[in-house]
Amino acid sequence: METKERNLYRLDELPDYKIASNYSDVRGWKIVDAENRTIGTIDNLWVNKDMQRVIYLDVKVDKALIEDSKEVHDVIANDNDKEFIYKDGNSHIIIPIGSVNINKDTKIVMANGIGYETFRNTSRYDRQYNFDRNYERNVMKSYYPGHDSSFDRDNEDDTFYNRREFENR
Repeated sequence: METKERNLYRLDELPDYKIASNYSDVRGWKIVDAENRTIGTIDNLWVNKDMQRVIYLDVKVDKALIEDSKEVHDVIANDNDKEFIYKDGNSHIIIPIGSVNINKDTKIVMANGIGYETFRNTSRYDRQYNFDRNYERNVMKSYYPGHDSSFDRDNEDDTFYNRREFENR
């Protein structure tokens, strides 16, 4: 199957797209883990144009979550590349839409079954740049470590998103 150069777009990059009337626009809403600890704020939505649906929430990570981690800033990774180094600006993570519950009354999004420590240790990206499928796979392995091999065997096409973690309930 032919590989596409890009399959995901931020909703704000698609002026002809809008959120369906039966769904909430969660941009600007707070996102918390299952124990109600703040993860961050939903900055945008990642949309698959071909599938015409939201795939990921783009979350600007809360400063406290970043400060709680023991990461190193602006350092070159060592030769064996085992250490992931964050740079200033790497303050966003993606969360699959099927991994959250949306409370329209409180305007809070709750991550199901993904804890604070997992979010704290999940690699982040700089919003100025698009992420690739390798980043998506690494994030999914972080959130769902028991499914590692299933994320690796999928192709670069949209079949990657045919799993419950991407179902908008």
